[in-house]
Amino acid sequence: MFQGKISTYEDAVLLINEVGILPLAPLIPNHPSLYDNTLGEQWLTGTDADPWLWRTRLPRDGAAAYGKFIKKKPVLISRELFPWVKAILGSNLSIEVRYQQGLISKDTLVLYQQIREEEGIETRSLRLKARMHGKEMKKPFERSLLELQETMDIVISGAKESRIILDVNSAWKSSSFESTDHWMENVSILQTDIHVELAKKELKNCLTGKCSVEAMGFLNKCFQL
Repeated sequence: MFQGKISTYEDAVLLINEVGILPLAPLIPNHPSLYDNTLGEQWLTGTDADPWLWRTRLPRDGAAAYGKFIKKKPVLISRELFPWVKAILGSNLSIEVRYQQGLISKDTLVLYQQIREEEGIETRSLRLKARMHGKEMKKPFERSLLELQETMDIVISGAKESRIILDVNSAWKSSSFESTDHWMENVSILQTDIHVELAKKELKNCLTGKCSVEAMGFLNKCFQL
């Protein structure tokens, strides 16, 4: 198991490949997180050594998927393990069918369709174009975004400066979203239909060699391995 601190982006890629699943902040017992395994003084510096910027560079480069996939918390998943995780947490039903069956809300459907229409859309533009920019829609918007990440329908694919500028000081960078299928295609991750039980077996085999006993206990429950 990886020990110690990392200080470069290249080290972060190596760490993710070694541990497979890397939360942004402490989440998994006796398991690394990006925060714990980096130098605190490097965070929010805006430099190439800033781990806060790595979290969106990693998915942009295709080194790892990023999103609130586990326990509503942001997590990086190596490209090796991501297809197995997607098969376990995702659905083999289209999002339209899930909506027709009452499995997701209209807000969730609308957000997904807007992301599909404009892959890589940033948060503020997404709220506006989905007509969820009112204060009363803030919680439904956040809830639907979270749901789409937990079901592996979308990933956080980077960070963009908002195109909606109300005044000279209002431009800011926010998370951008892509459909998972589009992101996987862009970063050349093979997409195939994987049976859930096979995915669980393969994921467990991979994690067993990468995780502590305590971490495996936590992840076994998360993925029902």
